[in-house]
Amino acid sequence: MSSLLQKLSAAEREKAKKRSMPDWMEPMLAKLTHDYFSNEDWIYERKLDGQRVITYVEPGGKVLLMSRNNKQLNATYPEIEEALTSQASHSCILDGEVVAFDEEGISDFQTLQPCMQTSSREESKASGVRIFYYVFDCLYIEGHDITGCALRSRKELLREALKWDDPLRFTPHHSGDGLEFYKEACEKGWEGLIAKRADSRYLHSRSSNWLKFKCSMGQEFVICGFTEPHGERVGFGALLLGFYQYRDLVYAGQVGTGFDDQTLKELRARLERIERKTSPYDRGDPQTKETHFVTPKLVCQVAFSEWTKDEKLRHPRFKGLRRDKEPEEVHKEGQSQAADL
Repeated sequence: MSSLLQKLSAAEREKAKKRSMPDWMEPMLAKLTHDYFSNEDWIYERKLDGQRVITYVEPGGKVLLMSRNNKQLNATYPEIEEALTSQASHSCILDGEVVAFDEEGISDFQTLQPCMQTSSREESKASGVRIFYYVFDCLYIEGHDITGCALRSRKELLREALKWDDPLRFTPHHSGDGLEFYKEACEKGWEGLIAKRADSRYLHSRSSNWLKFKCSMGQEFVICGFTEPHGERVGFGALLLGFYQYRDLVYAGQVGTGFDDQTLKELRARLERIERKTSPYDRGDPQTKETHFVTPKLVCQVAFSEWTKDEKLRHPRFKGLRRDKEPEEVHKEGQSQAADL
């Protein structure tokens, strides 16, 4: 057994399973809750507003950056690949979030967009976006699958896996007083917290052992169409949004704010390429003049104040496109889905 694993208790070492490095490990996902709590058996981490990235550092030193839907991201985040190549002293599989910060020091998905939407290393580096990789879990290290070990044990090994020089950062956590930390998070303008059961194993699914404490509302939506612009506005007026409830695509309202002129023009061109004559919705009708429907292929992130009683968004604001989630995966957060059972 590796020298690193010797740092664990005998009981925890028994849970580590020797195996060759897998090609893919499905990421663990958190469930949304509005029942916030403090508990000494849980840890609390800052919820970051970026892109989930699973990293594979192979025995020979090769680094693969993968999105949560199993798409390679090395060309999108070359700085992260280079840092891991020099700072990872052990073969391992890491789980974390790539983020960029706004002028107030708050992680912001929109700030990350110019880098996230690039298609080459050169274009990514030229974007001028300073990015960081906040790593919060370790799934595999030195020939052993450690997903069966307790979270605290995995974090202990994670600290030893890298040198932790920027842009790589260990994700700090609080123990015990979740309510006080949640209050602090909201006062600072953070997106919220992730509460995690400290003795839980890593599951390759959505689990109530990880819970989202959100300070503000926001989630992904499928783009189902757009409206014509008016006045001096370019591109389009608003995007038509939707989410899946079981197999039905449900209308969720429109978003018309949060765009700059460049995004309006570029997104209009992309939408025109997938335009269709009929509505993609199974439930709900936009009832909007000058509507253009599109095949539901694109996913975007939207912030909003609340859901209305008829499941529409109040005060929505566009934050950016997502390439790390398939349209069929987009559900209303907190709503049970057949696909999650």
